Amino acid sequence: MELGVYSFGDTQRNPDGTLRSTSEAIRNLFDAIVLADASGLDYFGVGEHHTLDMPASSPGAVIAAAAGATKKIRLGSGASIISTDDPIRVFQQFATADAVSGGRVEITAGRGSSVESFPLFGYDLQDYDRLYAEKLELLMKANEGATVTWSGTTRAALQDAVVVPRPVNGRLPIWLATGGSAPSSARAGKLGLPISYGIIGGAPHRFAPLAELYRRTAAAAGHAPENIKVSVAALGLVASTKAEAMERFYPGWHNLNIEMGKLRGWPAPRRDQFQAQASAPGAYYVGGPDEVAERIVDLHGHMGHMRHFLQMDVGGIPQEHLLESITLLATEVKPRVERLLTARR
Repeated sequence: MELGVYSFGDTQRNPDGTLRSTSEAIRNLFDAIVLADASGLDYFGVGEHHTLDMPASSPGAVIAAAAGATKKIRLGSGASIISTDDPIRVFQQFATADAVSGGRVEITAGRGSSVESFPLFGYDLQDYDRLYAEKLELLMKANEGATVTWSGTTRAALQDAVVVPRPVNGRLPIWLATGGSAPSSARAGKLGLPISYGIIGGAPHRFAPLAELYRRTAAAAGHAPENIKVSVAALGLVASTKAEAMERFYPGWHNLNIEMGKLRGWPAPRRDQFQAQASAPGAYYVGGPDEVAERIVDLHGHMGHMRHFLQMDVGGIPQEHLLESITLLATEVKPRVERLLTARR
């Protein structure tokens, strides 16, 4: 089981609640990735958002910087919103980072749960599905070989276009990101792409039928089992005790939901909602090392996933709490997960 972290580079806040600088947020994100590598985590994903609260708008740029400052950790997007980007440019950026890293870079392709990128880059939200389907196809074409021929309706056609640089190992791992859509699970299975489930609410074990649909569809399409992989992205924070983790995580969670509520019309967040989600069988992995490890292993029993990674800096929690959580995930949670999984075999 691989363990890791993902982040949108959440901006921290001053004591009076005002936002600090977005440039500081990106530097904090970079420092967190370097620590995750030094601590022994397996993966770090950089998500894409375009807001003052979540300013990591260019995952490829952050990953390229981190690629030269890390040694072992796998780096990926969590996710790249290819619907509103150019798939060729995304591929080139990540292949460049892959070269710098020595072959440790992945792409996770998402449609986008947040829609800020559509007006920002001049796309119509009504074209949501068509944009994603065509651009995912083009991204996969670019990954197949250096010469690309492709035509569609969302961008200019390509005829024998050369796409460089090429990945260190021939191809980049491309994952499909989904928030829990059955059609997306089936799409990933049909294409033979590994799938990443973003589970940010409800009971995570309820995603097990989707993972089974994905595997069943992949088998029917004739894809090799070793390419059929499931990962889970979730919210969480590790501290020495459950009480400490809850108190550290709640203010950021509250900030995030207040700001997202302004954008999406959500009602004001309530502490009882947070408390329900932050304990089993809720979706937030907030607690001490024993509890977090046990809950990850429990979900593995339902979904058989090979990677579990947490968004810890929700709402701009203090950097020292994020760094401590990363260290505990690597040095305390990871060995516990390995022991528990070994005992179950």
